[in-house]
Amino acid sequence: MRRGLAVALILAVAAVGLVGWKLVGHASALAPAATSPPAVPVTAAVVKTADVPAILPALGTVQSIDTVNVMPQVNGRIMAIYFKQGDEVKAGQPLFLIDPRPYQAALDQAQGQLAHDQAALAEARMDLARYRRLTKENSIATQTEQDQIYVVGQDQGTVQLDKANVANAELNLSYCHIDAPVAGRTGALQVDLGNYVQAASSAQQSGNTQSGAAGSVTPGTTPSAGVTPLVAITQMHPIYVSFSVPESQLDTILANQAKGPLTVEAHRASGALIATGKLTLISNEVDTATGTILLEGTFANRHERLWPNQFVSIRLVEFIRRNALTVPAAAVMTGPTGPYVYVIGAGSKVSRVNVQVTATQDNIAVIGKGLKSGEQVVTNGQYRLDNGVAVSIQTPKAAATG
Repeated sequence: MRRGLAVALILAVAAVGLVGWKLVGHASALAPAATSPPAVPVTAAVVKTADVPAILPALGTVQSIDTVNVMPQVNGRIMAIYFKQGDEVKAGQPLFLIDPRPYQAALDQAQGQLAHDQAALAEARMDLARYRRLTKENSIATQTEQDQIYVVGQDQGTVQLDKANVANAELNLSYCHIDAPVAGRTGALQVDLGNYVQAASSAQQSGNTQSGAAGSVTPGTTPSAGVTPLVAITQMHPIYVSFSVPESQLDTILANQAKGPLTVEAHRASGALIATGKLTLISNEVDTATGTILLEGTFANRHERLWPNQFVSIRLVEFIRRNALTVPAAAVMTGPTGPYVYVIGAGSKVSRVNVQVTATQDNIAVIGKGLKSGEQVVTNGQYRLDNGVAVSIQTPKAAATG
């Protein structure tokens, strides 16, 4: 009986095994075949060669080369104003007329006195000639001739003084006609027609004042307290922009400036280019407080897009990298071994390549080593990649949507 029970148990186990084998075979037949993972969607760019400038950014301030405060040098009423405030004026253009009548009368008086004294001098010289002839004939005393020599000398001095008075009167009369000393844009008028103006005192005019027929002008300075200029003229073109850079850049700037003036670009805060000029000044000393050196770029500014005291973004072009390999900066990733990119190769499969980045500016990376012109690199979607992963290149819009 035990033997029969054992045989029945063996048959039961065999039956269960047979059923299990059939079920496993049937499940294997129904399972789908193994497939490769789908391609990763990415955006890509081509490695290109281009001339890339080496840019040194800075913040600059626009400054006028010449700012002139026009001052009266004689007293009188304003009889005429020949311009409107805010006008562009040329050098030598008439600006104001101060009442010239008192100064014309003074000139006429000085000229009359000169004519009178010149006649007296001529008479004294004629007498001296006669006395010399009589002295030779022993008709008069020698002392008489000597006295007449002194009279002639006195009259010569008087005539010389009269000539100086005439010149001074002519100068004062010329000061009544105030012309523009420089070309530029006028500011707000500080006087009206008919106002009485007074000349600045000699103490107030000393030092920075330039005198001439154009009137008293004080370039680049604020008038002394109590003295109001008639108008200020600011030269608009050419114009310069001053900016500072770290002293560590000085050697590079000097070396490249020796080859020719460096290009200076002025940009708005938005990045839009305003004007292009040349580097014209490298300061002769470093600011010890900030560790920077002052530079100035000169701009033609013919269209007056740069305005005095305006803040602009400066880009100093130190040199040009010729035929440099470039990729979008977004293509470069940083890993434990340094910067790298994913290069798309045969079969749309990527490989990780270590690169040497020379510089990054304006969202462009300059590659020193690791890439060749014409290769494709991944610019978006790198975090899902590894060596040998297949990719599908999409447009940036489609990739963003995905």
